[in-house]
Amino acid sequence: MTAPELSVVVPAFNEQGNVGHLVDEIAAALRGRIAFEMVFVNDNSKDGTLAELREAQKRHPELRVLSHETQSGQSTAVRNGIKAARGAWIATLDGDGQNDPADIPKLLEERSKAPADVKCFAGWRTTRKDDAGKRISSKVANAVRSRLLRDATPDTGCGLKLFERELFLELPYFDHMHRYLPALMQRAGWRTVSVPVNHRPRGAGASKYTNFGRLMVAFADLQGVAWLIRRSKRTVVREFDKA
Repeated sequence: MTAPELSVVVPAFNEQGNVGHLVDEIAAALRGRIAFEMVFVNDNSKDGTLAELREAQKRHPELRVLSHETQSGQSTAVRNGIKAARGAWIATLDGDGQNDPADIPKLLEERSKAPADVKCFAGWRTTRKDDAGKRISSKVANAVRSRLLRDATPDTGCGLKLFERELFLELPYFDHMHRYLPALMQRAGWRTVSVPVNHRPRGAGASKYTNFGRLMVAFADLQGVAWLIRRSKRTVVREFDKA
């Protein structure tokens, strides 16, 4: 079987009512544009998420469904989906449907124009469709992160991203790492670009994070990522042919 060029990886926990429509939207955005697959990772949902994905498989041969035996969190779901993916490039989306799959071609277009050392294209939600509390907590977290990490990324929390699979799997893994992907890519020596994208209201269900809990986790993780950046070391390696 020929490997697709692009794998779209989507983590989902208790997203019944969102994932089936999201599968349809991804297929509509990409079919005929690029060889792709969809890898949805069900993080041990307690509702009908898995059944909805299994039903969507009947409509879309590009859809693969993975399921965790125990709930493991978004970063682990993303990483397991990427490990299972067959495409050389990965696009990620949140499972709640707030990221617009129609923006994936926009990221692919940016990739086609970018220098070879740009390996991560991060979505930038310029107009958030969240409540005021969530927007404020996100603004505070982004401001603190930007000052501490200097990653020149205005919206690192956007789930919509495009990057090389091989490079992602070389990055240090930890819970919530998906929120720091641009900084981690820059730490590895690659450039990143932020691309304005659409943002939509949640269709069904509820957010899995409280504003206070999100901020507390973000501040703790920031210290760890800042330490990783301070302790990083890169060097150019040359190999000589036999004389």
